[in-house]
Amino acid sequence: MVKQTIQIFARVKPTVRKQQQGIYSIDEDEKLIPSLEIILPRDLTDGFVNNKRESYKFKFQRIFDQDANQETIFENIAKPVAESVLAGYNGTIFAYGQTGSGKTFTITGGAERYSDRGIIPRTLSYIFEQLQKDSSKIYTTHISYLEIYNECGYDLLDPRHEASSLEDLPKVTILEDPDQNIHLKNLSLHQATTEEEALNLLFLGDTNRMIAETPMNQASTRSHCIFTIHLSSKEPGSATVRHAKLHLVDLAGSERVAKTGVGGLLLTEAKYINLSLHYLEQVIIALSEKHRLHIPYRNSMMTSVLRDSLGGNCMTTMIATLSLEKRNIDESISTCRFAQRVALIKNEAVLNEEIDPRLMIIRLQKEIQELKDELAIVTGEQRTEALTEAELLQLEKLITSFLEDQDPESRLEVGADMRKIHHCFQHLKKLLHDKEIHEKNTVSSEIKDQICQEPLKEEEYKKLRDILQQRDNEINILVNMLKKEKKKAQDALHLSSMDRNEFRHSQSSPFPPGNPEGPKTLPSSAPTQVHDSSTVGYRSSSLHRKTGMREEMSLGRQEAFEIFKRDHADSVTIEDNKQILKQRFSEAKALGENINEARSKIGRLKEEITQRHLQQVALGISENMAVPSVPDLQEEKLRSQLEEEKKRYKTMFTHLKALKVEIEHLQLLMDKAKVKLQKEFEAWWAEEATSLQVDSPAVKSLDHTKPFHQTPESLHERPQLLSNKSDANARKILPSPCPVTYSQEQNSTSDSLDNSIPKRPASSIPLTGDSQTDSDILAFIKARQNILQKKCFQ
Repeated sequence: MVKQTIQIFARVKPTVRKQQQGIYSIDEDEKLIPSLEIILPRDLTDGFVNNKRESYKFKFQRIFDQDANQETIFENIAKPVAESVLAGYNGTIFAYGQTGSGKTFTITGGAERYSDRGIIPRTLSYIFEQLQKDSSKIYTTHISYLEIYNECGYDLLDPRHEASSLEDLPKVTILEDPDQNIHLKNLSLHQATTEEEALNLLFLGDTNRMIAETPMNQASTRSHCIFTIHLSSKEPGSATVRHAKLHLVDLAGSERVAKTGVGGLLLTEAKYINLSLHYLEQVIIALSEKHRLHIPYRNSMMTSVLRDSLGGNCMTTMIATLSLEKRNIDESISTCRFAQRVALIKNEAVLNEEIDPRLMIIRLQKEIQELKDELAIVTGEQRTEALTEAELLQLEKLITSFLEDQDPESRLEVGADMRKIHHCFQHLKKLLHDKEIHEKNTVSSEIKDQICQEPLKEEEYKKLRDILQQRDNEINILVNMLKKEKKKAQDALHLSSMDRNEFRHSQSSPFPPGNPEGPKTLPSSAPTQVHDSSTVGYRSSSLHRKTGMREEMSLGRQEAFEIFKRDHADSVTIEDNKQILKQRFSEAKALGENINEARSKIGRLKEEITQRHLQQVALGISENMAVPSVPDLQEEKLRSQLEEEKKRYKTMFTHLKALKVEIEHLQLLMDKAKVKLQKEFEAWWAEEATSLQVDSPAVKSLDHTKPFHQTPESLHERPQLLSNKSDANARKILPSPCPVTYSQEQNSTSDSLDNSIPKRPASSIPLTGDSQTDSDILAFIKARQNILQKKCFQ
């Protein structure tokens, strides 16, 4: 392990025009660390008295002045890093500075002269030269070239660069394994066996880079580029493999937008460049702080890729490129400050050695075979991988006899063969597992038998009593409703008969009270009775038809709901909407059929026009005549029919869309009305049930036991004030002279229930006085109690 800080070097760019003297000075004393002093020229506009700092002094490992050539840079900076990579350590060299300060020239080099080659081509030449000299190891070299443009990664060695735009190329994405190792998806690795192949890959990647002209640089690189050399070495016959990688990074230059004044795409690129360099500086600051727990590597793609180079397993070197002109003094000072913070970071480089898994597998297989041969020589028998059938049967017999033997000192002797010992343990485990399963099945069957033989528990009896009480409440509510309906019908009949008598009395001479012609008005009510009975039958049948839709309601609640819905104010509106909805559905169905017919007709007309064209072409070919440009009359007729059918199709389709909107609106209205009706019925039902619980049934039992006879005098004693709406909608139920007494009801219900079921006293069941209605109520009660009795004893 090699622990060292990041090495920093400074390189001053040569100036184009004559440089003003006294801006910087280099102190290269052999005993001291070289330092660079930048002197700020005094600005007379600030006055004679100002407190601005006049000089800055920065220390570097070495400072290269304007006259330093590319060979000197490589020998002092890149060569030591390349030697460490050949030894098995990771290495990184990156250049940092403002735009136009010479970063790309230092890393890649110039294209005009051979002597202007940069660090990358010189490093490739040096590495392949050393590989040819060292014949004691087997080396493999791979090259990758990554470009980070606007925070998106691209493979510069992708052959689709020339034929596709940048947006169509696959982006390089970062993947991280559980050990926090970085893997780059869609980044290709190309093997290079010679220096020429590696240089060709470098030149291919350089031609695909993003370069633009800016006010600060005529050929400014607008992206960060990372050229990586992957090197593997192995000695012949050895299982140890050394892996190393060398990152050669050319960062895009930072620039001040206010100074350059760029816009459009150049402005967007400048923003992304400055943002990624800002994230790089955040990582540098976090690494330089001692007790910092979190390092923000994931903020940008560049810092994620260079995680090992910054504070990890790598030997890193930084080159600060400076353009020490008067207009760039501030940017140069900022670059030097950044370099001083980078110099505080410590890396721990480790020799990357691992054992080749393929060689290890071969070695272990060979060792296993040798051990098998030695074992066969000692035991005198050649062993196979699995036991034979005879050996397995013999082992099972030995295990059975061992388990049946009552002697506590008996032993199971199978020899020193581990295969037999393992088989014995597995067989014993299987026997124990089968025994446990058999015991569980036996216990579960016994528990089921006990559960079936146990009687019903007290909770079930309580549940059945609650159900019976609920049904009694429903019966009371229905009986009260029947009473109200009957009272309305009788009052309506009495009013109508009184009106007819008064009308006849006013038109003819008055009859005495005992005149036999007076009662002639009674037979006129016979048709009304027939109509009422038919109405009752129709409503009961409709109730039974709708019972399937309301299976969650009991029979009593369903009948009450039907009566409540009939008398509700919104029932007429619901029926009207239902009829309109049916009509609209039929219209939509007819329109759909017409639209399908029009569509098929349009298709037939198009086929006929196509056939007509083909016939004309075939006729022209056969007779060597040109196809006429003007269509014939038959084709014109077909086209006019096609246009008419299209207009008809559009009209019908528009009408169908309008019908669909209207149908959806009507369905929504009906759903709202049904929800409202259900809520109001639930509220009314709860109110009726509460009132029944408040009123004690025992208090009213005496009145219900008496026969309920109705006479003409009792009709005159009823209230006469009824609204027109209640007269029109009143359910007509005629009275019957046959009453039902207490003894009849008690005899019909007392014999059907067991003592274990709570009985409802017959005196608490209210009756209407109508024999037919009362018999229906008693039949319903008896059927309900029989059902509950069957449930109790099942």
